[in-house]
Amino acid sequence: MTEGRSLLAWSRRLTPRRDRRGVLPRLWLVSDPVRLPDPCAAAARLPRGAGVLARGLAPAVLQRLRQVVRRRGLVLLLGGDPAGALRARCGLHLPDRPPPGTLVAFLAARRRGAPWARLSVAVHGRAAVARARRLHADCGFVSPAFATASHPGAAALGPLRWAALASGQGQAAIALGGVAPGTAGRLPRRGAGRAAGLAAIGALRA
Repeated sequence: MTEGRSLLAWSRRLTPRRDRRGVLPRLWLVSDPVRLPDPCAAAARLPRGAGVLARGLAPAVLQRLRQVVRRRGLVLLLGGDPAGALRARCGLHLPDRPPPGTLVAFLAARRRGAPWARLSVAVHGRAAVARARRLHADCGFVSPAFATASHPGAAALGPLRWAALASGQGQAAIALGGVAPGTAGRLPRRGAGRAAGLAAIGALRA
C-alpha cells in the first residue's frame, strides 16, 4: 500500500465533523512553494470529499487546480488571499502573518451562508487558538504535529501538546506537519483534543 492510500485509511478512522457547510474533509493535501509547487496531479488522486490547501501557487497552476477540484468534488482553501478566495469562490486559510487586504468581504460572504466560504487558521500556539475562536473559524491546522521536512529542526508539538492546542480552539483540529502513516496513529481520536483531519505534503504527493 502506498503512503497516500495508507494515510487515507488512517483518515477514515477519524470521526467525521459536520457543520452548516457540510462534512469537513478528513484528508487534506497541502501545497508548498518548494516541496509541491504544482499539486494538480496529487489532487487528482484524492478521494471525493477530500480537501486541498493551496499556498503560493502560480496563477496558471491555481486555475488548473480549480478545474481538478470541481471535477473531483474536493474542498479548496486558498492560503492568505481573501480577495482571491472571493474571486475563486473557495475557502480561505489564514497563516500566521496578516493577509493582504481586508477580511471584511470574505467574512460577509460567510455570514450570508455562502457554502464555499470555509475559513481555516494556522494554529502554532495559544495566540492562534484565540484568533481561531475570535474569527469563528471552521477548523484550525494545528502544527507541527511531528518533525517535518518543511521546517527542519523546528520543535514538534508531539501528541500531548498537539491535543492541548486542539482542544483549546473549540473548532475542528487538522493535524499538519510530519503527518504520515507511521505517525497518524499517535494522534488522539477521542475527546476534546481529537484530530478531525490529517493534512500532508510528502505522504500525498507521490
